[in-house]
Amino acid sequence: PGSVSAAFQEYLRHLGLQDFPCGLGSWVRLRRGHSRGTWHGAATASPLSCPQNKSCFHARGSPRAEPAGLEEAVPPGEETPEALLELLRDQHSPWALPPDCSPQDRLLREVAVLAPELLHASGVFQVVKSLRILDKGVEEVDEGLLQFQQLEELIVSANHISRVTSAHLPRTLKVLELCYNTVGDLQDLCTQPPPELQHLGLGYNQLCGPSQEKHLTVDFWPNLVSLDLSFNSLTDLLGLVSQLSTLQNLRILVLQGNPLALIPTYRGFLVDSLPKLSILDNIHIWPDERQRFHGLAGQPELIRSEARVVVSVGEMNGLPDPKAFQQLKVGSEGPVITFSYGVTYEF
Repeated sequence: PGSVSAAFQEYLRHLGLQDFPCGLGSWVRLRRGHSRGTWHGAATASPLSCPQNKSCFHARGSPRAEPAGLEEAVPPGEETPEALLELLRDQHSPWALPPDCSPQDRLLREVAVLAPELLHASGVFQVVKSLRILDKGVEEVDEGLLQFQQLEELIVSANHISRVTSAHLPRTLKVLELCYNTVGDLQDLCTQPPPELQHLGLGYNQLCGPSQEKHLTVDFWPNLVSLDLSFNSLTDLLGLVSQLSTLQNLRILVLQGNPLALIPTYRGFLVDSLPKLSILDNIHIWPDERQRFHGLAGQPELIRSEARVVVSVGEMNGLPDPKAFQQLKVGSEGPVITFSYGVTYEF
């Protein structure tokens, strides 16, 4: 699929939310007099409407009200919601999800048992709060994403997304993960970004400085707590720090893998320049480290445009053994063979 919406529809088909033991079918037995409560805060469901199910039909059409908790005898071929849930949760059941499935998978499957009418038509968009679409060939974050009116987490890593239009993102988003894509420009993303966003993941993309730093300020991300810019091509440390310093809520920053991380005073300068930062490159900043680098932010002249690289060469294979040539007798008429080797490093 080329878009997030298309990938989501394929994902729903894969979950089989309309097939036994989920969905509305003759296998469903409704407990009369009960209404469904909230499920993970996603939605509130009313009693199921399943005309295929005779016992459901009679229960809904009965003129007499019966006390909550009373149940009719379960007709042959029909199951209670509790029995259907057990089929989903029992690890030995053929309908159980694999252990490594996401919480989102389990949520939708169980909602499809407890309140399947919520997943009909556009109702499914009201239930989903977290959407993870990884390595599905997605190229576009399309406007169909706006149907997810409760969406708080969007993870579309390891796809082929080169640009993101902020107008296509739900305003409810708090987490946006775009790692391992081909994003090279943040202008479209920052036109009108989700105001409540707390984490922005842009690691392993194609961001190049210094033109992108201007998009990383409080004007665009007033509530940002965590920012991942690792393994891009950012080079302007001074320019980046001047923009990041406006993010008053920023506590977690990942910049490793960028050329600017090779600057000898890189970590110390960042630690002293961003006093509210708690974690840099997945390493906690302790008070003694902050004290050790105190004052470094006031010495920008130490940020030289140079890098320090240490190259270690271990075992080398495929080279002739020098000992074989030492066995030749002095004065022998054997041919003289000379080998030359070159090593090239690309930075």
